[in-house]
Amino acid sequence: MKLTYGLLALFLSATTILTAQKKEITLEDIWGGTFRQERMESLRSLNNGKEYVVHNYDRAAGTSSIDVYSYETGKKTRSLLNSAQLQEIKNFSSFEFSENEEKLVLGTEIEPIYRHSTRGIFYVYDLNSKQLQKISEEKIKEPTLSPNGKKVAYVLENNIYVKDLSSGEVEQVTTDGEWNKIINGVTDWVYEEEFSFVRAFQWNKDSNKIAFLRFDETEVPEFSMDVFGQDLYPSKSTFKYPKAGEKNSEVSLHVYDLQKNNIVNVDLGDYQDFYIPRIKWTNDADVLSAQVLNRHQNVLDLFFINAETNNAEVILTEKDEAYVDVTDNLTFLNDNSFIWTSEKDGWNHIYHYDKTGKLKNQVTDGNWEVTNYYGFDPKSKTIFFQSTENGSINRDVFSIKATGKNKRQLTNRVGQNSADFSADYTYFINSFNSATTPYEFSLHRAKDGKLVREILNNKELLAQIDQFDFSPKEFSTLAVNGNDLNMWMIKPSNFDPAKQYPLFVAQYSGPGSQEVGNRFHGTNDYWYQMLAGKGYIVVGIDPRGTGYKGATFKKVTQKELGKYEVEDIIEAARILGKREYIDAENMGIWGWSYGGFMSSNALFKGNDVYKMAIAVAPVTSWRFYDSVYTERYMTTPQENPSGYDENSPINHVEKLKGAYLLVHGTGDDNVHVQNTMRMIEALVQANKQFDWALYPDKNHGIYGGNTRLHLYTLMTNFIEENLEVNPNIKSSL
Repeated sequence: MKLTYGLLALFLSATTILTAQKKEITLEDIWGGTFRQERMESLRSLNNGKEYVVHNYDRAAGTSSIDVYSYETGKKTRSLLNSAQLQEIKNFSSFEFSENEEKLVLGTEIEPIYRHSTRGIFYVYDLNSKQLQKISEEKIKEPTLSPNGKKVAYVLENNIYVKDLSSGEVEQVTTDGEWNKIINGVTDWVYEEEFSFVRAFQWNKDSNKIAFLRFDETEVPEFSMDVFGQDLYPSKSTFKYPKAGEKNSEVSLHVYDLQKNNIVNVDLGDYQDFYIPRIKWTNDADVLSAQVLNRHQNVLDLFFINAETNNAEVILTEKDEAYVDVTDNLTFLNDNSFIWTSEKDGWNHIYHYDKTGKLKNQVTDGNWEVTNYYGFDPKSKTIFFQSTENGSINRDVFSIKATGKNKRQLTNRVGQNSADFSADYTYFINSFNSATTPYEFSLHRAKDGKLVREILNNKELLAQIDQFDFSPKEFSTLAVNGNDLNMWMIKPSNFDPAKQYPLFVAQYSGPGSQEVGNRFHGTNDYWYQMLAGKGYIVVGIDPRGTGYKGATFKKVTQKELGKYEVEDIIEAARILGKREYIDAENMGIWGWSYGGFMSSNALFKGNDVYKMAIAVAPVTSWRFYDSVYTERYMTTPQENPSGYDENSPINHVEKLKGAYLLVHGTGDDNVHVQNTMRMIEALVQANKQFDWALYPDKNHGIYGGNTRLHLYTLMTNFIEENLEVNPNIKSSL
């Protein structure tokens, strides 16, 4: 188990003379390193449950180390490896243990591909013999040691290979891999982006079989992007990208038997146009599980496949009128019964099934959501999880018996609590933060939550923040269209209720998302504080369709993305505009990605409410976005043309009255710049004036060098030009 913690850094402006005058936040503070984050990289519990390892990097020496620490004391006990001891490599950027912790896979020269995927040069280090072995001379993907540590499997040029670490012999498992046609053992673009995994092969527990997925993307339409770079002529990036309603990869499941040296094709039955979003071996070395999802994503079948007989049996079927969420929560117990999470009672909860798929019991229940499943301790038969039981904007850690009895709350501070458990569930490291408290880390006993020791806090950060002109983030709910929507508000520090202020709305609003949480400042929060310091009231709102308030609230937008949540965002501003201290003639909105889709719609459809909007990397028509995400909520455009067209902002450009800023990166492989180009053309043909900016070769995150500073300067200037802050702020009386 690997977990990276974000640690908020201490302010670096040590040379500033402290005075009674509060400092104003600047964009240079935000994007120039003043709030830079430090991180504890790759914290991982050792199998003994008493120690954990951390990947440390010595900047002065340029070397990497894997150091061991005691949970109980926090003191370093030893180093497992320091790259200074190795002649072949100076340092490594990643590591993975074998199951028995006798070997390590070390990654070097790692280069990113898409959101999750990478390739690099990898080595295996034997902790007993102290020997280092290069896996391949070429850059490979997803090297994974067998459970017994004797072999390593990996993907090279869309084919699977297995290397015997004792003999050095390499066996090529598949031979038909070809770029933009056949992929073995790793996922295609849309699976990686929307099902959030890359490695599509799994070792069984006896290290003698490998299950893998094969993607035939031959008929998937290609998308091509110009890459401008620094050369005289631009190049092109071409990859398979299935847009809504278009041809997907044909996916199939296979099992390779290392002893028999053959591949068996698994027959899953008469499915048409389906996904296999998860495969996982059970605790029986010959029984593989696979989750098969129909294209509409509202029926999910859990298969158990006997790898010896090739018999595939549906153990469990999950159905939903809208869609079924795919998770990583499936956990097999020693008797091959399993833990499963589901929204079938209207809230996300934990269920326990026997090995035949018969329900043993619903473990958790109530009008709240299980937001994270941490695992099962077989010794105490205890399940550990995180939930919203203490409010949808808060998170707490709990334990409960598999029987559903003896539920215990393990955290006691109001805010965001998350946990990283030791391998034997003796301890957990609690990460806590809230709107008023930066990240704090502490060690607790898993059986009762009792504090063992504090690890780190950021009290000095609070002292530094006190030098700046910060305002509190006020949480409330707003009654809109028959629902109480979660909201936060930041007012200017010199707020006077007898005066009026312009309103700036921040939102994302995508299905299952959450903008309004009781958590400490993210980067955008510092920007909102800066805007408040300039005289704006900033609010964050979660409309219908967002998460953590039950399935009915979340799934009401089904087949109508951009209808109900846009109605809520417009009506919320209209309601807020009736407050005496808000200038109803001076309201704006912004968003990124789905949030940009929303802010565009809000400005066009709410042209009597919003005066300006900023849309960064927006979807402008759902016809342009990928199949898996879009069809999950909208079905296909062939089936639901009105849902696609009536709710897409590109079809409402004639309604534009206010100021509109449209921003995109030309190298966005996710939300293609096509969305913005088509929007620009629609606005031009409607003879609508607007502002726009393109960032060459930048992806969906639009970052690198001074890019973010430039972008946020652009947006800040646009807000100041179009949402007036009267220096004498007019009285509302």
